[in-house]
Amino acid sequence: MKVLCLFESEIKRLFSLEEAVAAVEKSMAAFNSGKAILPGVINLDIAENFGEVHVKGAYISGEDNYVIKIASGFYQNPKLGLPVGDGLILVFSSKTGILEAILFDRGYITEMRTAGTGAVAAKYLSRTKLHRVAVIGSGTQARFQLKALRVVRSFEEVAVWSRHPENVLKYIKEMKELFPSVHFQAAPSAEEGVRGADLIITATPSRQPIVRAEWLSKGVHITAMGSDGPEKQELYPEVLKKADLLYADSIKQASSLGEIHHGLVSGLIDEKKITGEIGEIILGLKPGRTSDDQITVADLTGLGVQDAVAASLVLAKAKAEVAGYYLEI
Repeated sequence: MKVLCLFESEIKRLFSLEEAVAAVEKSMAAFNSGKAILPGVINLDIAENFGEVHVKGAYISGEDNYVIKIASGFYQNPKLGLPVGDGLILVFSSKTGILEAILFDRGYITEMRTAGTGAVAAKYLSRTKLHRVAVIGSGTQARFQLKALRVVRSFEEVAVWSRHPENVLKYIKEMKELFPSVHFQAAPSAEEGVRGADLIITATPSRQPIVRAEWLSKGVHITAMGSDGPEKQELYPEVLKKADLLYADSIKQASSLGEIHHGLVSGLIDEKKITGEIGEIILGLKPGRTSDDQITVADLTGLGVQDAVAASLVLAKAKAEVAGYYLEI
């Protein structure tokens, strides 16, 4: 039996951000069409080494494959000269259960589909015209989020804040090269970064809330994607209470892992406050933004169905281009 093996460099060549955005949109529509089968997420914390591991899986009815993904984040790795993220994706035949491919992506597909999800949320929930974007965080995903946002929205100004000012300067230098017409600035505080923003991206592993409700401008959209475990939190619950529209990728998952979890536990919101799931907007079942004055929040915890669609796309392209190599097992 042969198993196709693909490595990170090949996957990067095969998978663009535009494709990631389209794949995520397809996957979220499938999720809310009742076609997706997802087991519960396995979260493994390795606190002594500031590490976390997530295991997700999914199958979309009628597709040729199902997927199991392992992704990790070890936040002290940069001190060792190592990347924060790592992982791989296993792709199996949905007809036989036989392993068809191992994608040694080192977390790249996760980064891409997470960024794509932020872009899809912005497409349906942010104002069409953006002037100022605030980015909270200066790591890898903060970079991916801004690149993916550019696929669906233009913007003129970006304010960046993180708890590591030296990383903010590196971030700004890199992103200026990609977007020379955009004005970047290092915000001296999270508050000064957020105030006046038309769109806020939070992309941190924070375990303490950062963004406060009183900082928000009328009409702002917030993409909150760092809280993918019950111990993580980037938004004060008052932000959710203030929102006119509160959407999740999965209400069930966000209620146990995301910002919505903290809002419910605090008692500041209840289930009635949650507007719906983003896939419902894509399918036309629920409205997205209907007014420029609405404050909107997307609570993104990451879905295995996103990995499944993205991995299947990469596998199909690899087969078409005869990329990778086959391992005899």
